[in-house]
Amino acid sequence: MRHPLIIGHGMTVVDPNGGLVTPNGGSAVLHVEARMLRNGNEAYHGELQYLSLLQELVNKHDADPTPREDRTGTGTFSVFGRQIRFNLADGFPLLTTKKLFTKGIVAELLWMLAGQTNNNILTEQGVHIWDEWADENGDLGPVYGEQWRFWTDPAKAHRVGDVIHHGTYDQIAVLIENLKTKPNDRGHVVSAWNAAELSKMALRPCHCLMQFYVEDGKLSCQLYQRSADIFLGVPFNIASYALLTHMIAREVGLYVGEFVHTFGDLHLYANHVEQAKEQLTRTPYPFGQVGFMKDAPGVFELKREHIVFNDYQSHPKIEAEVSV
Repeated sequence: MRHPLIIGHGMTVVDPNGGLVTPNGGSAVLHVEARMLRNGNEAYHGELQYLSLLQELVNKHDADPTPREDRTGTGTFSVFGRQIRFNLADGFPLLTTKKLFTKGIVAELLWMLAGQTNNNILTEQGVHIWDEWADENGDLGPVYGEQWRFWTDPAKAHRVGDVIHHGTYDQIAVLIENLKTKPNDRGHVVSAWNAAELSKMALRPCHCLMQFYVEDGKLSCQLYQRSADIFLGVPFNIASYALLTHMIAREVGLYVGEFVHTFGDLHLYANHVEQAKEQLTRTPYPFGQVGFMKDAPGVFELKREHIVFNDYQSHPKIEAEVSV
């Protein structure tokens, strides 16, 4: 019997002999076990959605190994317009087919929520994910944290002598207040894409807009990511925004619903193809859970030690070079 695997663009199916069949007709080497499949009310393993997209890009390379030119000069194999989704009640989507840097995932998210933009704050914690873009003083320009918490608001501008000081708008604080007071509103949106300030940023926002939705006491989040590095970046981004959904839900007194991840340009760098093929030989482990310590404070005061990943089991890390 052929079991449909409902993911993204809806064209990937599970081969009854094991493996995935992707939209361009290529077959995957991934072994699919019965416990992963959608079968009546039983959930399939959410990580298969990610692996299917990874396989689609590997197949694109295998069909034509000429990469698409890109900003970094490395070259990519890309597709446009894909979507995956995770029911957060079924487990926390910390991918298991390679070990992820959980310390960095949490540290960066808390750094952004604090409105911080200087890389030195991360490097002091042993997190070096922004090193290639920071200047000699650690400055990155008005990247995510500044846009989330201190978006320039001309309406709040005031003059001191001959100098005009612009006010700021705290998107995260407003989001939390609106989720509490008008949960059915259709404007629970936070944007990092400030067109007027892109030229000041060390790197334009890749995960650039998120929207939240409340139904039946559950909070869901959809992320739009205009540019997505599927091998290094996307697993990190999935975990980061799933964790943010948990944090915001806890803050406003809701349960978690879904995390929906929508991609614009989804790409595999040419120097990550062999690593992707290695990852595709691995069978996912069950997802674990994320939790918060009993004494954990509110979202703006949270620290790394307040957040706990339970039952995270993974295959070993796969090294790959970041493209700058």
